[in-house]
Order: sequence, then C-alpha cells, then structure tokens
Amino acid sequence: MADVAIARCGDYAAVEEALLRALEPLGGLEWVRPGMKVALKANLIAGAAPERAVVTHPLLLAALSRLLIARGAEVRVGDSPGGLYNVAFVGRIYAASGMDVVEAAGAALNRDFSQRAAEFPRGRVLRAFQYTAWLDWADEIINVCKLKTHGMMGMTCAAKNLFGVVPGTLKPEYHYRHAQPADFAEMILDLDEYVHPRLHICDAVVAMEGNGPSAGDPRAVGAVLAARSPHALDLACAHIIGIRPEDVPTLVAARGRGYIPARAEELEIAGELFTVPGFRLVMQRSALDFARPFAGPLGVLAGKVMRSAMRARPEVAPGECVACEQCARVCPAHAISMRRGLPRIDRRACIGCFCCQEFCPKGAMKARRTRIARLLGG
Repeated sequence: MADVAIARCGDYAAVEEALLRALEPLGGLEWVRPGMKVALKANLIAGAAPERAVVTHPLLLAALSRLLIARGAEVRVGDSPGGLYNVAFVGRIYAASGMDVVEAAGAALNRDFSQRAAEFPRGRVLRAFQYTAWLDWADEIINVCKLKTHGMMGMTCAAKNLFGVVPGTLKPEYHYRHAQPADFAEMILDLDEYVHPRLHICDAVVAMEGNGPSAGDPRAVGAVLAARSPHALDLACAHIIGIRPEDVPTLVAARGRGYIPARAEELEIAGELFTVPGFRLVMQRSALDFARPFAGPLGVLAGKVMRSAMRARPEVAPGECVACEQCARVCPAHAISMRRGLPRIDRRACIGCFCCQEFCPKGAMKARRTRIARLLGG
C-alpha cells in the first residue's frame, strides 16, 4: 500500500473523480460501514470565498461527503477557526466560504460548540489541553486540509491543520506556551497523535503561495493527495511546492520521531511526484543551519543571534492597514500597540507566532525576511 497517493486534478469540477483515484491506492473507503459517523475536519481559518484558496474548497468537501454517504455514513464537517467558537462567528465563516454546497450534498455542518479537557500522558510537550468536543461524536475522523504557505511554520498542510481542534480563542495561549517553532511543532505532533484521524486528504487543486495562510495568492497546483500519515503527506507536499523539509518545523519534528524519511523521493508514491516551479514561499533558513556554527559557549550564542537574524517576522503594510486593531487583540505576547492609527510591534516581546499576520482581515500584516536574510539569500 502506498505511503502517499497523488491524483492530478486541474479543476474542482473533476474533484470527485480525482478523490477516487487518490483513495484507491490506500484501499479506498472500504472501511466505511453503514451507520458510521465520520467527521471531516476542514481548514476553515476565515470567512473567504473558495477561489481565494484560504479554506478547504467546499466542492471537495461535498464530493467526499457524497462518497461517504453513498456507503451509508453520516457526515459532519467542521473546524475551529481563530476567534470566537460559537454559532454566530463560525456560522458567518460557513456562509462566506460557500459551505452551503456541503449541506446540499447531504452532510451536516457542525453546530456543537462545546469544549472538553483532554489528558495525554504520552505527549512530548502537550499532556493536557482543551479541544472541540464535536469530534467525540465521530467514529472516524478524516483530516481534509489545504496546501498553503505559513508565516511561522513555512507550510501548513495535514499536520498543522489539526491545530484546529483547539478552540479558537485558546489558540493564542498555545502559541504563547509553545513560542519557539520547534516546540510548537512538537505540540502539533502531539495533537496529531491524540486526534489520530483515519485518513488525511489534501486540497492542492489550487493552493496558496506568498503571504499565507490567509492573505496569500491562489496558485494552481492541480492535485488531490491522500495518505494515512499526515507527515508523509506533508513531506510530499513540501516537495511539490519546493520547500526544503528542514525549513518546515513539523517535518523536522516528524523526522526526529522516526515517522518519515529525509526526502519525499524515499516515500512509496502512487501517482506522479512533481514540483511546481517558482512557488512563492515564506522563506526562512532552517534553525538547524545555525544550531552552533562553532564550538563552545560563543558558538551557542552565535547560533542564537544568527537564527534571530535569519527568521522572518511580521511587518505591517501601512497602505493596507485599516486600524481595526485585530492584530493587537489577537497577539498572545501583547507585543502590539496602536500608534497613530498603525500597529507598532515590540520586537523584544514578539514571539514570532504570526497570529497577527494569520488573522489580519485585510492581509495588511506581512511575513517579511530581515535585511540580513535577504542579503544572504536566505
């Protein structure tokens, strides 16, 4: 059985057939039984029209729902975006992102906004946390992610999508508790293991490049991917968009735990493993490159300085900012204040979580490389 299946798909009108081709090398949907309850954990980060490539496309979710319902399953689609986790807020996101077609396909949109506490003693860094209780309704969970760039993590796909099981208003707290990208990645892997979806499917028909995950640009990639491991799927997606695995902290963590090989070429792939030329990334040099440039205490200090100098950071585009103050409200480190109608970022307090960039409703907060990084070509 393949590690990852890749089905080319140039248009969402053909996405159901592409789903079938992607699922077939993994055994299809033979595991679905009549009466089974299946949750589709989508990426619904913000209320945005499907063509903007911000959310998992509703036509893909609708097609997958029809396939599951045809086998007798009951299907529910949901997510916890950043912000209030309630009927009004999430309902607006459902409406703005075109999720009515999911209901037309026979699935339900999640309306259970309760939360529960979880204990996970096996977690490396996350042993107790809050999660969205609607997932307990399901017999099985399918993680249906969107391929996008990401300011903090380089790329968001299958592994990072499961951060959506944390209720929206608590997300900044988890960013603050796990401020370093490597620590945040370990937290994500713990969440992945706790939730443990049966299957992972990636919407890469149209992905997002540039200022992702919510304010970048749509980029045609033309594929639907499926895998049993989120990390194998992410490794294949990193290859497709041309980002080094060592520049994606979740892939570094997964490699460290022995879940994936070093390169996508070492996976067993069903279909064509390809690369999209010129895909615009949020480039960050890997922290591993600068772990310790030379021996001794001075080497450790130099590594910290170099990592800081090479790391991308959020910056506001003054001409696009509307002074809504959302960035200041969402910042878990309280590093943003408003000065003369513009956000001012305290660089000493900023933890580089990119919550401000991720949740800016106008895309005015950008992930920028430092001048040193640009000079060195990082």
